[in-house]
Amino acid sequence: MIRKGFTQWKKFSTLHNDIILIINKKNITKFIVAGVIYSLVVVWFGFYWLLLGLLLIFDAYFTKLISWKYPRKILSQFRLLQEFIDWAGTILIALIFVIIIRTFIIEAYTIPTPSMEKTLMVGDYLFVSKISYGPKLPNTPLAFPFTHNTMPISHKKSYSTRIQWPYKRLAGLRDIRYNDVVVFNFPEGDTVVNQFPDQNYYSLLRNYGRNSILNQYDIITRPVDKRENFVKRCVGLPGDTLKILHSVIYINNQILKDPESVQFNYYVRTNGEQIGTDKLENFEITTTDRLYNPDHESYVFALTRKQAENIKDLSGISTVTKLENTNRQLSYLSYFPYDPNFLWNEDNFGPLIIPKKGMTIALTPRLLPLYKRIILVYEQNKVEQRDNIIYINNSPASSYTFKMNYYFMMGDNRHNSADSRIWGFVPEDHIVGKAILIWLSIDKTKSSFKKFRWNRMFKRIS
Repeated sequence: MIRKGFTQWKKFSTLHNDIILIINKKNITKFIVAGVIYSLVVVWFGFYWLLLGLLLIFDAYFTKLISWKYPRKILSQFRLLQEFIDWAGTILIALIFVIIIRTFIIEAYTIPTPSMEKTLMVGDYLFVSKISYGPKLPNTPLAFPFTHNTMPISHKKSYSTRIQWPYKRLAGLRDIRYNDVVVFNFPEGDTVVNQFPDQNYYSLLRNYGRNSILNQYDIITRPVDKRENFVKRCVGLPGDTLKILHSVIYINNQILKDPESVQFNYYVRTNGEQIGTDKLENFEITTTDRLYNPDHESYVFALTRKQAENIKDLSGISTVTKLENTNRQLSYLSYFPYDPNFLWNEDNFGPLIIPKKGMTIALTPRLLPLYKRIILVYEQNKVEQRDNIIYINNSPASSYTFKMNYYFMMGDNRHNSADSRIWGFVPEDHIVGKAILIWLSIDKTKSSFKKFRWNRMFKRIS
């Protein structure tokens, strides 16, 4: 009996030693590192069922139940095919790596309009951090790589809407803060006139009438992630009460300090002589930011406050006066929410409550124009008003609770920017990322090496 027990113990001990030997032959550290990294990525994405993939990692390092021996043996008999697969695999891995970086970490963008001067200038190329506020998963995953919404040459649609994923944002480094320069999908870019893709569809409707536009042109719709990318500065956060008085921004009755790069239009009167082009270039006043009236011997410049002070010292300058839009009589035709009860303009706007997720507001016929697009379009409800009673999804509603956070964005070129004062709130599911760095800047009005703005290259955006 003792001999039999000793024999069984010897067999168990031998098996135990074999297992230890197998484990020792593997790099346990590599398995732990790979498992931890994989687990963190799965938790970040929130798809916890993918944790089953740890079994495959364990098998790759230890059990080897899944063997690639025979497929490799077959491929070894076809050398040309094997080389092709090796090259294709290398290219595919590189493409996947770049797509992952562009989707989840950082992406390059260019600035086509002067609405953010002097912070960003036309011809600036910037890096946008997706990870700052948390990258959002694509709503439209079936798309041609490295395109946005159109193909480069044919300008045809570069994506398919056969598969549509709901909005999901991964964890980021921090939330959006005041005066962050934010890239986002244009909120009113859900509908586009095919013949005029650069123009706001809703502005065309207001200017020319619905029937005129619908009867003459082709209308297309775009999912959230395929709408045009805009870049503005965040001046209002969810839950804030925003007011603009004489071009000064108040948040919750406190003045929001403007960055030094913010500029306004100034009326500059001279003593009869024109200001030299070289002087204007020294002030970095671009051609789009200057208007000369020879009859009145005056200019209208877009200037920062510091520039406005310095330009007074030029010879021949009589007066420098900051302009302000005080006309409110018909301002509702041009400014959000396009209702005669709200006579707001770019310099005098609000007060306006910016919706926050979970916030409930009293809903009245007078307030409905402020939040109708949110309820109807962004949060996808049916809204109508009958006999001064508001119906949401066919039920009478005296209040509404918001499902998302919203932001108020403005361009730094305050008198030359189409922003939230024109088209309203920016929903959280439209946020793309934070502009962090200018890596290249080109002035297309100049030639040769003069077109490169060397002083702007690798400049941090603030």
